[in-house]
Amino acid sequence: MTARGWFLFSLMGVIWGVPYLMIKVAVDEVSPSTVVFARCAVGALLLLPLAIRQGDLLGTIRTHWRPMLAFACIEIMGPWFTLTDAERHLSSSTAGLLIAGVPIVGVVAARYFGGEREHLGARRIAGLLIGLAGVTVLTVPHLTGGDARSLAEVLLTVVGYATAPLIAARRLKDVPTLQLIAPCLTLATLVYAPAAAATWPTVMPSTNALLSLLALGVLCTAVAFVAFLELIKEIGPTRSTVITYVNPAVAVAAGALFLGESFTTTIAVSFALILTGSVLATASSAPKRPARPVTWSTRQTSRADGRVESP
Repeated sequence: MTARGWFLFSLMGVIWGVPYLMIKVAVDEVSPSTVVFARCAVGALLLLPLAIRQGDLLGTIRTHWRPMLAFACIEIMGPWFTLTDAERHLSSSTAGLLIAGVPIVGVVAARYFGGEREHLGARRIAGLLIGLAGVTVLTVPHLTGGDARSLAEVLLTVVGYATAPLIAARRLKDVPTLQLIAPCLTLATLVYAPAAAATWPTVMPSTNALLSLLALGVLCTAVAFVAFLELIKEIGPTRSTVITYVNPAVAVAAGALFLGESFTTTIAVSFALILTGSVLATASSAPKRPARPVTWSTRQTSRADGRVESP
């Protein structure tokens, strides 16, 4: 992976590791619909003017509206609501840990649901398994306090996060990043506006909740999506989802720093496994060795009567 790819990967590992904490803080005071609406509205306000300045935004939408609509539904409108609603009953760290199943689902989707299949060598498969082992070690102590509905919602979120990058890589790779994400966020804002209005809090949320909503919109939406789509272009859709192996580690670290959660030896070991798995799973496949030139001598075959002929 290139230096640019590693920078984007590291940035996304951090940026999409902290939303779980912010969502947990916000959803304690406002509805899931309001959280999604606020997050999308802030992101759209920041990115839409920049997308318009690039020119011919309407032309881009007319040409690519079908895959853009699919991307908006599968990456934003569906997963953001299910994840936020799940965090009403699950801890932020548990939600972050469960999302780490995205790379595994992404590999399956990439190999069995059309398009060109990414090559998975032994090193990348080992990386996925090592990362999954780290997530398992980290997850077991946290899988308490949730109900079946919340776990199902996180599973739906995982499926959405795993399949949306395939759409972006195969159907939207020629669309400028800003002209893809700004209309998607705008559409999501309009879709969630009625539900947000109906569930708008009657009491002003606390400063922490408001700051969480603002950070979700600016950092975890506007900045994150631009970086994520560039990461997909840089290293491909399957390897880009491996950031979800780093995200849980960041989520647990954020809980330890801001919520006073303990940082145990188990967590430290999990960090090592997760990061090692990420390095291996995102490594480029070794270049294929050129085939041996076929010469006349290698193409000759012997016949029983002693004569030779070309196959």
